[in-house]
Amino acid sequence: MENTTRRKFLKTNALAPLAFTNMVVSEKPPKKDFFVHHVYFWLKNPASEADREKLIEGLDILSKVSEIKMAHIGTPASTNRSVIERGYAVSWLLFFNNIEDEEIYQKHPVHLKFIADYSYLWEKVIVYDSVGAKRKG
Repeated sequence: MENTTRRKFLKTNALAPLAFTNMVVSEKPPKKDFFVHHVYFWLKNPASEADREKLIEGLDILSKVSEIKMAHIGTPASTNRSVIERGYAVSWLLFFNNIEDEEIYQKHPVHLKFIADYSYLWEKVIVYDSVGAKRKG
């Protein structure tokens, strides 16, 4: 039996919990220096489960855009610490291979139709885009 270090174990098993999330994964995982697009939605009617489910339905359709390498649809976790924002209704986390693919997604007819068909549901949207941090070495 191979002697496995803690670091090697964590590296090879770190993504295992994602198998149990609402994750859409393409055949090719994104590159190490991928582009991340994270959107938070606040609903006009935050108590409406029907509105939340309608928005999630739209995001499921939107996740089919081929430039998206991975997508996750989430709702606030039950964690409760002073630094955690839990006021949003739905989060939409996307991974692209690069900024060019994200720009294609922004203009994609499926994305534009999503905005036209579902924007009546939300009162506020915040987007966080990020790229891999440059490191020495």
